Amino acid sequence: MSAKDTANGQSLPFGPVQMLVVEFNRVHFKGEIIPELRRLKDAGIVRLIDLLIVQKQENGELDSIQESDLTQEEAMEFGAIAGALVGLGAGGEEEAEAGAVAGAAALEDGHVFDETDVWYLEDAIPPGSTAAVALIEHLWAIPLRDKIAQAGGIALADEWIHPADLIAIGFKGAQQEAAEATA
Repeated sequence: MSAKDTANGQSLPFGPVQMLVVEFNRVHFKGEIIPELRRLKDAGIVRLIDLLIVQKQENGELDSIQESDLTQEEAMEFGAIAGALVGLGAGGEEEAEAGAVAGAAALEDGHVFDETDVWYLEDAIPPGSTAAVALIEHLWAIPLRDKIAQAGGIALADEWIHPADLIAIGFKGAQQEAAEATA
């Protein structure tokens, strides 16, 4: 996505958003994760758009927690912008306006995730475990994104590379070398 909203030429008011889905094989924690998210927020590095945590006790009982750094007004603005961008991509200006209205209404409660997401996570995890889905806005990237756009740059690719990806690349390379050695 470019840094400019093509409808009005202004910089988008939010940064890149990452969706992170994590499963834990337990339901009891030592309180180390939420404080780290708060530290990153206080440092202006990230903002938590929405977080849904679902715990499935050994007896199958569910507990869920939701948290967001957005006010209701900010959530509705985020929903309107996201909806407008989806609508714009789906068909044009008229669809963008309809998408903005629908997006703002969908986030009126201040959350992206809803009750259906709770049940989806509940079905995906075994008893005695926890799942979390977080939408994390990367605030640190906004100034860089805007400078790139001001210089006329556009993103051609935008991917996260994880350590497991590097291991897979090395494994594939080793397989190719072994195949070439035997050929």
